[in-house]
Amino acid sequence: MLIPIIIVIGLIVVAGLVYMGLRDDKSRDPLQERLAQYGEREIPQSLEEIELSLSFRDRILIPLLRQIASVTVRFTPEKQLEETRRLIELAGKAGSLEPTTFFALRIIATIGLGLGAFMVFFVLSSSIAPTQAILYTIGGAAIGYFFPLLWIRGKISRRQDGIQKALPDALDLLVICVEAGLGFDAAMGKVYEKWDNDLAIAFGRVLKEIQLGKARRESLKDMSDRMEVPDVISFTAAIIQADQLGVSMATILRVQSDQMRVKRRQRAQEKAHQAPVKMMIPMVMLIFPSIWIVLLGPAAIILMGSQGTTGAF
Repeated sequence: MLIPIIIVIGLIVVAGLVYMGLRDDKSRDPLQERLAQYGEREIPQSLEEIELSLSFRDRILIPLLRQIASVTVRFTPEKQLEETRRLIELAGKAGSLEPTTFFALRIIATIGLGLGAFMVFFVLSSSIAPTQAILYTIGGAAIGYFFPLLWIRGKISRRQDGIQKALPDALDLLVICVEAGLGFDAAMGKVYEKWDNDLAIAFGRVLKEIQLGKARRESLKDMSDRMEVPDVISFTAAIIQADQLGVSMATILRVQSDQMRVKRRQRAQEKAHQAPVKMMIPMVMLIFPSIWIVLLGPAAIILMGSQGTTGAF
């Protein structure tokens, strides 16, 4: 009885580490936040007092996860680290999640779900054959290994959809600002000031890179590489070409804005045409059986009752 209890406790700890790791934000400094809170109060006695006032998550769980990550990096190929870094960058988590931490999460999830499947199918279920239990355990470990990858890919998909939807409105604002007399960089600054989405944050990063001395065309190309959205790639290519050829920026932005709105309308029409096909599956599987039961159920009951009465005669 002691072994299942130990396994349950280990699973709880593993689940807590995975959850805290997914919510880890390295851009935030808990110690600085606590110091800022003490700035409005009386001066603390010592740094140890401030550290002890941090939460259990900031003092124990996150440092433990980072230590595990530092161990896993020694056994991880550099190519996989680069691919993971690329996925994290596409998901917009470059400042808050490191590739080593992501690999640590995958290892913890693999061990945790593998132990969970082992406990359920080996310890708690005695009616399952050992071969099937082994397969279920391997399946649980495989789910734990691929679940963080599915999570990061879902983040990438949602981010790309959000950027694709926000681009036409951002282009409209750029057109208004440029036609009002602002430069292209100042127009991007207006988008960055007015909005708080992934596209505006990307524009802000481009402006910071330009201020640090990076060429505009390189900054825009890097922005499109960090997104991998076809509309953004087309937009940045047009801006770079206009910058090189000396074409009017307002004209290029106007044309790009019109094209993006046409594409957004076409995508909406495409989804509208796909809706009946997608609705067919739940209608056939869920709605039609219910309707048949409501309509044909009383008739079936009457027929069964009439057959019983005829048999009695």
